[in-house]
Amino acid sequence: MNISFVILLFGLVAASAEILGGSVVLMRREWPQKAQEYLLALGAGFILALVLLDLIPESIASIGATAPLLILLGFSMLHFAEHTVVGHLHFGEEVHSDVMVSKVASYSAFWGLFIHAFFDGVSISAGMQYNFPLGLMMFFAILLHKFPEGLTIASIMLAADQPRRNAFWATAGTGAGTMLGIVTMFFLKSVDVQIVGYAFAFSAGAGMYVGASDLIPEINRSQNRIAPIVVFAGMILFYISSLVVVKVVGK
Repeated sequence: MNISFVILLFGLVAASAEILGGSVVLMRREWPQKAQEYLLALGAGFILALVLLDLIPESIASIGATAPLLILLGFSMLHFAEHTVVGHLHFGEEVHSDVMVSKVASYSAFWGLFIHAFFDGVSISAGMQYNFPLGLMMFFAILLHKFPEGLTIASIMLAADQPRRNAFWATAGTGAGTMLGIVTMFFLKSVDVQIVGYAFAFSAGAGMYVGASDLIPEINRSQNRIAPIVVFAGMILFYISSLVVVKVVGK
């Protein structure tokens, strides 16, 4: 099967998970807070283990001394998008309706998450083109936080008193951002194959930011004492999953 087609399918699954998260909010079904926290905790542990055990070593092996600079750039770009462009953003269902009252703020939140989703797509595409088993692990890591990401953007739009129609399109737009990132890497690879290696290192920095700066603070803010333990479960899940994927798919 054509690898580009396979990558597109995985991208569609990730984007669909985001839209599903937004749809839960729009259907007025309250997603249990503890379930959100456990999903975020599992994703945090999985992503951090992926970045530290695989992505950073593979990036350095692939492009050498340039890798640390691109890792730092990936980390910095997401920080700028999420916390400089956007003044208030956290993952999970937005319950602070008194905070997000500005429609301008909701648009900023959308663009921040759109950029975030774009780099998710870049990570999936670059990872699978560079090393398919490792790219598959990146897909699993991203998938774990896509549902909460959908909850986030839809509930922020509603908290800003946006029409439900706008909330749906914002959710669909962030999903489209993931697909845009995936397709972008197809075109960049046709220009220069080495760009995939650079994007891989950039993705390592972006992944580190998502795990350490987006997800872990959400878990630390919770009064739930079980959620931090689930972070370690996410790390163990990564290790076991990586062994299974390598055995089934191969190096």
